[in-house]
Amino acid sequence: MPNQEKNVLDPNKWIVLYADYLFNYTISRIDDKELAKDIVQETFFSALKAMKNYRGDASERTWLVSILKRKIIDQYRKANSKKGRAEVRVNFYEDGDKKGSWLEECVPQTWDNEAASDIETKELGDALNNCISALPEKHRMVFKMKTIQNIDTDDICNELDISASNLWVIIHRARLQLRKCMEVGWFKK
Repeated sequence: MPNQEKNVLDPNKWIVLYADYLFNYTISRIDDKELAKDIVQETFFSALKAMKNYRGDASERTWLVSILKRKIIDQYRKANSKKGRAEVRVNFYEDGDKKGSWLEECVPQTWDNEAASDIETKELGDALNNCISALPEKHRMVFKMKTIQNIDTDDICNELDISASNLWVIIHRARLQLRKCMEVGWFKK
């Protein structure tokens, strides 16, 4: 097997030959021009420091792209780490006595009224249970077994001695009745 010629590095030509390619590669993954420029710059700096480790197996561009990929991954890790979030400021108010910003990690997670939401959820659950209770017995049993208890279709059919097509007709009718009941009992309050 013939000796393959090793690639060599020429840092003096990197900017002319590869800067645009590396920038375009980066901007397609990080939608921030200034950050993309910084990452490409860091890539060139890291490549200069790592030149002694270059074995010449890959082309110069491939080697630079592999360094760039690691820099992009590092950027995502930093942004997703607690330290990275601590550096991001979030503005809530632009003027007035509440003017200011929060560190992203300290931003309150919910601003809504959870108590009102819990009450509404309970009321909805009660209305739904009342509508299920109003279903004919067979419809109620089939509906609960299939949609609430997640029992397999074949098991329901065997237990209630019905066909699969009959089961789906019952489910369909139960859903129609539930919908009608909920429209009257819940949505038209």
